[in-house]
Formats: sequence, C-alpha cells, structure tokens
Amino acid sequence: MSGFSNRVTTLLGIKYPIIQGGMIWASGWRLAAAVSNAGGLGVIGGGSMQPELLREHIIKCKQATDKPFAVNLPLLYSGIDKQMEVLIQEEVPIVITSAGNPSTWTPLLKSKSRIVLHVVSSAKFAKKAAAAGCDAVIAEGFEAGGHNGREETTTLVLIPAVVKAVHLPVIAAGGIATGRQLFAVLSLGAEGVQMGTRFVACEEASSHPDFKKMVISAAEGDTQLSLKKLTPVRLLKNKFYHEVHDAEERGANPEELSVLLGKGRARKGMFDGDLNEGELEIGQVSALLDTILPASTIIENTWNEFQEACAKPFRNSAD
Repeated sequence: MSGFSNRVTTLLGIKYPIIQGGMIWASGWRLAAAVSNAGGLGVIGGGSMQPELLREHIIKCKQATDKPFAVNLPLLYSGIDKQMEVLIQEEVPIVITSAGNPSTWTPLLKSKSRIVLHVVSSAKFAKKAAAAGCDAVIAEGFEAGGHNGREETTTLVLIPAVVKAVHLPVIAAGGIATGRQLFAVLSLGAEGVQMGTRFVACEEASSHPDFKKMVISAAEGDTQLSLKKLTPVRLLKNKFYHEVHDAEERGANPEELSVLLGKGRARKGMFDGDLNEGELEIGQVSALLDTILPASTIIENTWNEFQEACAKPFRNSAD
C-alpha cells in the first residue's frame, strides 16, 4: 500500500494518518506495536495502568516495534504525576493527553522534546490546547465511546469548527471505523483519524473476548451516553447500564451515582468479561462492525477503502 504525506504523518513519523485510540483495558503493548508496525500510530492506553505496569508495556512495545508509538494518559485519574515520570524516564516519543487541562503537563513534556496531542470536544478547548503548546489536537465527537464531551457535538459539526478555530493539525475521532469515514473527515479539514472502537474488536486488543463479541454484535441504539453528572461516558446497554439509567431517571445525585459506579467497574466488564455487571465503554460505530480482525488487516482495509473513495468519491445506484 502506498503511503500518504501531510502534517500529521510528518509530525508523527507514520505511513498512514491512522491513530489507534488509547482505550483502557484494550490498548496494551501488543495492540500498539501491531498498529505501529502496520504503518499507523499505535497507542498504549495508560489510564488503567499503575506506573510499573505502564513501564513494562512501554519496554515491551519498544522491543516489538522500531516504529513511533504513543501513550495516552487521561488527566482525570489520580497518580498522574507518577505515570508522567515513567513516560519521561522511558523516553516515550509521543504523548496523548485527555480529560483535563492541557496546560498542566504540556509545558513539561515539551521541555523534554516530546510530541503532545490533546483530545478536545469543542473549538473552545482546542484553542486552550493550542495556547498550551500542543502539537496537534484530536477532536472527538459525541459518537465516541468511553469518556465524552458534555457539549454532545457530533463529529460532522465538530471537525470544521475546530479546523476553523486553530492552525494546528486536527485529527478526527468519534464514530470512525472505515476508509470512507476517513475520506469524509479529511474533506472537512482534518488531517488524520483516531479509531478506538474498531481497534477494540481487534485480535491484538487486550479486551476480553466476550466483550469483543458483544461489540461486533451491537446494533444501532445499543450505546448511550450516561453518567453525565459525573464524567459523561458512552456505554453499551447491559444490566449495569440500565441500573445507571434508572438511577438517573429518578434524579440520583452525583454521590449516589458514584456509589453505584463503585471501583473497578470498567475492568470488570471490558477486561474480566462480566457483561452484566461491568461498565462496557464503546462507541456508536460498533453498529457497523461485524468482525474481529488483526490490526494489520484493519489498517489495510481502511486505507484501501480510503483510496477507492479518493478515486470514486460518489456512489450511485448502479454501484
């Protein structure tokens, strides 16, 4: 497959403008290395890892690929200072931050010559990321799985708004799993995509096999943005989701919802495979998926479909 060159591929040193999302409980070193070896940017999801486990994944990723890779750290978790220390010590070349203020850590990371990308849900936050010194922004629409923006702006609206607001390279995320969707967001001004849900349903993902099967069995309407009084998160509908929904319907306050959520709920569902009691974070685009594939095949299929769209962007009834 032929490569592609723009500001995102040049900045990150990758062949294709495809970034794998750093999903907790799914994005270990195996997945990150496989994506990087296939020409995209593999990402270790550091949010669910204690510092020494994160260090182990970084070391193993370096052993498995000589290509660039990144670590994603959601800034809302405690212990972020210890995780950042590991990233700096292990000389991780690219850091993706999310769910927090980019000005807190970007200056330190830039002083260590790291490339910094920050996930945003609005043009307002994109401007803050640019002011903080980030190298690019990942604009994530309402369709995305996991933690989500309160604005509920869809990707189709968000991307042109962020492109207009900042001069940084913009990477589109949220509801993207195909080459034609890559073509669509590039036509809106983005210069790359981040795909999370597509890579959860991937052979190398560390998510539980039963969770992967549930993801590819999902239909339209099987996910819902929940827990807006805490931190908004898109969930697959299961027993736990319905408990949350019922609590929200009767007006539960944040304290009650926090007790219901408890500790370790995401691991229980996505890593341990408890599909009833676990928190199953996934995006709307799961409704388009029906196969669990190797990472290299996902990259290849996405890029081939993108090239077909470039050659023949419009379909008609005769196709």
